Amino acid sequence: MDKDYSKEEYLELIEKINYHRNLYYNEDSPELTDYGFDMLMNELKAVEKAHPDWVPADSPTKTVGGAAKRTAGVLVRHRVPMLSLKDVFSKSEVSDFVTDMKTQFGPDTEFVVETKIDGLSMAVRYEDGKLTKAITRGDGLIQGEDVTENALVIKDVKKTLKNPVPYLEIRGEVYMTIEAFERVNAHQELNGKKTFANPRNCAAGTLRQLDSKIVKERDLSMFVFNIQEIHGMDIATHTDGYKYLKSNGIKVIDTYFVCRTAEEVSGAIDKIGEMRGSFGYDIDGAVVKLNNLTYRQQAGTTSNTPKWAVAYKYPPEEKESRVLDIELSVGRTGRITPTAILEPVRLCGTEVSRAMLHNQDFVDELDIRVGDTVLVYKSGEIIPQVKSVVKEKRPAGTKRFVIPMTCPVCGSPARREADMADIKCTNPSCPAQLEKSIINFAGRNAMDLKGFGESYIAQLIKEGYISDISDIYTLKDHRDELIEKGILGREKNTDKLLKIIEDSKANTPDKLITGLGIGNIGKAAAKALMSSFGSVDALRNASEAEIMEVEDMGPISARSIYEFFRNPKNVEILEKMEALGVNMKAENEAASDKLAGKSIVVTGTLPTLSRQEAVALIEKNGGKSPGSVSKKTDFVLAGEAAGSKLDKANSLGIPVIDEAGFLRMIE
Repeated sequence: MDKDYSKEEYLELIEKINYHRNLYYNEDSPELTDYGFDMLMNELKAVEKAHPDWVPADSPTKTVGGAAKRTAGVLVRHRVPMLSLKDVFSKSEVSDFVTDMKTQFGPDTEFVVETKIDGLSMAVRYEDGKLTKAITRGDGLIQGEDVTENALVIKDVKKTLKNPVPYLEIRGEVYMTIEAFERVNAHQELNGKKTFANPRNCAAGTLRQLDSKIVKERDLSMFVFNIQEIHGMDIATHTDGYKYLKSNGIKVIDTYFVCRTAEEVSGAIDKIGEMRGSFGYDIDGAVVKLNNLTYRQQAGTTSNTPKWAVAYKYPPEEKESRVLDIELSVGRTGRITPTAILEPVRLCGTEVSRAMLHNQDFVDELDIRVGDTVLVYKSGEIIPQVKSVVKEKRPAGTKRFVIPMTCPVCGSPARREADMADIKCTNPSCPAQLEKSIINFAGRNAMDLKGFGESYIAQLIKEGYISDISDIYTLKDHRDELIEKGILGREKNTDKLLKIIEDSKANTPDKLITGLGIGNIGKAAAKALMSSFGSVDALRNASEAEIMEVEDMGPISARSIYEFFRNPKNVEILEKMEALGVNMKAENEAASDKLAGKSIVVTGTLPTLSRQEAVALIEKNGGKSPGSVSKKTDFVLAGEAAGSKLDKANSLGIPVIDEAGFLRMIE
């Protein structure tokens, strides 16, 4: 543990971990690498070891998996819990595990060391040799999602068994080969859709699809790694179980070693590590488990992990490569990002030829130059990163790399804000920014142009119909052309989208401000600004000092807003939108001022109100609803399964109210 945590900081750490768990297990869109998440969990375990009296019942260290989602299918109760494995990061921890098992079960105890496939767990049930049910891990303990229809189209899932028993439940990992993953991403890119970050995310999102045709098209695979339950046959060991499964044509983990000593276990882990680059799929570790199934029953489990197995996580693989060039790209906000073009090198089974260098500070800190030999690794086996420069291999004549203060795409001036690392293009109509800016403008939190997707936007820009955000509202003038060219689909779909765009003119101006993509200004800040100024025009004419008077508005945000409205091109776009009828003035929607000045955090599942409805009522009655609990919070509106926010409120002595109490406050 690197720091001495206060209880408040501990609860914030839980909240952070829960946020990333949800992205990983339920949204299939992690922001954090596996390694980064593992380090957070290790930190949490260390804090809880030092302060056991702080640990809530729903701590991430006591829970398994994510939440089971009804949208993916019917929920099914687990007959056997689908527990997670205890992660270890050093050979000494593995040795301790082996020693502990041998102490309990004798010197001849056998271990199986096998690959840990990076995918999504699924259990499959067979009755009298016929597949009857396939279930995701879900919460791991109580219930998972019924994905039987999808399982039936996975080529490795057997529909019938050659040597059936009355009942068999097996557990395996659904994954995607590197080849299949690359095919899917190529298809996504071709159709203007978002690509997947890695094979694990793609496999998880695919298995939860409601359309089994998509599952079949994406070519998922499955390795089975355990017999969960079997009736009608006695199986003594894990390896005997594999033999039985193979006799039924079931694909089991194909790389494993049977070991009897800590040295043999360590050697097997090393062998699997050396083979990582040769697999056609991703692994995220090696599993060490007892071979004897009776011993497993005797060893038992904790609340969320079996005591008879551990998962060894390999440190990030590192290799040397040479920087051939440094390219610059421009993002939606105008941020200019340098990327190292590398001599291709294979890491964790895939070829790496690019690594993001983030910003000028990162380049300067490592002193990365074209021609340098660098140490490259895959953070969490997902994102290629440069770890360091091998200075002794630097060729003569290399020069320090400096991001130029002009946009590499449009040639406009670039600017680095004070105390900020990013260098940004100042031209809001820069072609590199335009597509991403329009996508942001059309997004749910902004103008909410439902159905106006990325492929349409890209085509409209390519065909010259959109050159800045305001042109969205002139598309109706080109209706017949758009239908003739089929850019927005046929007549019915084109008219539908044009109506959605036209109706959005009446949106409240905070949605417009959100959609403009002003640096550091999101949905909550936009609402606060419009609540204070009442109109876009008033905000445009405000000074930095006046903007900073808005609650929670700091100097960096105030500077971003002030400079946005000093740019003549931005003003021209807004004036054009106003002339086209886009609403620029906020109406006083407050039903009352009963919650004026009150900060109310909503958490958990309320009996009748959705979280969005509760937040809307708070704001409509003059209050605000931040996303996290702090000393400034006046109340916490808590429902079922409120979790860490409720714990934090209790630790800070903040009053907690239920839905009925909240509704009484605004009656």
